[in-house]
Amino acid sequence: MICVGHNFREHILEMKRELPPYPVIFAKFANTIIGPEEDIPFFPISEQLDYEGEFAFVIGKRARNISQTDALDYVAGYTIVNDITYRDIQRRTLQWLQGKTVEGSAPMGPWLVTSDELTNPSGLELVVTVNGEERQRSNTANLSSFPFNI
Repeated sequence: MICVGHNFREHILEMKRELPPYPVIFAKFANTIIGPEEDIPFFPISEQLDYEGEFAFVIGKRARNISQTDALDYVAGYTIVNDITYRDIQRRTLQWLQGKTVEGSAPMGPWLVTSDELTNPSGLELVVTVNGEERQRSNTANLSSFPFNI
């Protein structure tokens, strides 16, 4: 997975940070993906396990140098991902890879909504709950760091 960090405008501003001039890109590998109802493994290599709900674009065809106007034509659909991060490991270096690619750190799904079913991905609520307690609420209208605006 190609991921974009610092991507929700309101969260960046509440942390009193500046909006990044370019997208902050990191990866999650195949070993990170688990199903939406699977237990998230915890490996005792960190004391700062964290999570964030993310809105995922599933790219459906090969693309390169696509114009902003045509970008959504390359999206096959959308799903949700829980971005589990070992924060202390992530912050060891400037590269986030170590803390973002621990096995089982990307619960995904359970559905893929195809782009013909959802023609405008802007304005969707994103809510994360843990044991029924709301922990995060945002909206796709707040996405800020994409190489294109949705």
